[in-house]
Amino acid sequence: MSSMPRLEKIYQDMSAELKQELEINNVMQLPKLKKIVLNIGQGAAHQNVKILEGAVRDLTTISGQKPVMRRAKKSIAGFKLREGQPIGVSVTLRGKRMYEFLDRMINIAVPRVRDFRGFSPKAFDGHGNYTIGFKEIIVFPEIDYDKVDTIRGVGVTLVTSTDNDSHAMALLKKFRFPFKQ
Repeated sequence: MSSMPRLEKIYQDMSAELKQELEINNVMQLPKLKKIVLNIGQGAAHQNVKILEGAVRDLTTISGQKPVMRRAKKSIAGFKLREGQPIGVSVTLRGKRMYEFLDRMINIAVPRVRDFRGFSPKAFDGHGNYTIGFKEIIVFPEIDYDKVDTIRGVGVTLVTSTDNDSHAMALLKKFRFPFKQ
């Protein structure tokens, strides 16, 4: 029998409090975390596909899932990029893995970021989703510093079930997400 992730338990415990705070009548209208998408874009990968192997290794290590290769949607002559060339990797986390990753990110990776002052409350996209960028993937404790070939960044998108940014922000605050004051 598998145990419930800590943040999922926190969500279940705080749902009544969140319902009252957001003045929602129906439990089904409460904002939920649907998925977390991790993305590494490697611009130089169109010249040398081997560059993506390190990105795949790093993303597999921090997510526990095999990433999907992302390809260029259209050709851009200025970047010497052709349609269909691999340019990045991404992975989508849901359920138990999603909550465990978010817990590790908030409590372990974020405190390791140099000069961290909090995430901007303005990074919502207008549809209740929040995107963060880490300049160095080595802030995640799973990454072995000695095995890193190049310093690469990772984009993290938190996708919620609400279209309201303020509801999504209230949800993330309940998870003790470190927003700037």
